[in-house]
Amino acid sequence: MKRVLFVLGHLSDSDIEWMIENGTKNNYYEGQHLVTQGESIEHIHIVLSGHLRIFSEDRPELDIAQIGSGEIIGEMSFLDERPPSVSVVAIEDCSVYSISLERMKQYMEVNTRFAARFYYSISLFLSDRLRKTTSRLGYGSVEDDIDEINLNVLNQVGKAGSRFTRMLNRFAES
Repeated sequence: MKRVLFVLGHLSDSDIEWMIENGTKNNYYEGQHLVTQGESIEHIHIVLSGHLRIFSEDRPELDIAQIGSGEIIGEMSFLDERPPSVSVVAIEDCSVYSISLERMKQYMEVNTRFAARFYYSISLFLSDRLRKTTSRLGYGSVEDDIDEINLNVLNQVGKAGSRFTRMLNRFAES
């Protein structure tokens, strides 16, 4: 499942409007770094279109993952305020929604409900990613291999999809 659905499904419509109004659409071109391993980042990103690769600078020839529309970049550095442990580079021209980490944190100080919803949604998809990684490494039970989603999360997917479409449409205008 696209990570953005975890986030957008648990935010309110007014949260989404605030994010749209306070973020920007940026274009990255093939070969351009969005994130460089070990260098602090200033934004959290949602991929609107295109594909990027995630890799370690120690072994740049090996892809850790390839991501596309609907994926989030920078969430771990947002949470732990450490530089990223991987690099992210465009493998084709991409459009990315970006919002300042500082602006997000300032808004969270005055809107604690938004903060609670945002942190909860990030914890959901990080938990999902950890379960899948653990399973791929050969640990966990057979049930962990099944791509099941909590019903509460599943109920939010429809809302999330329409909110992501709203973001895409809004940024297509700019």
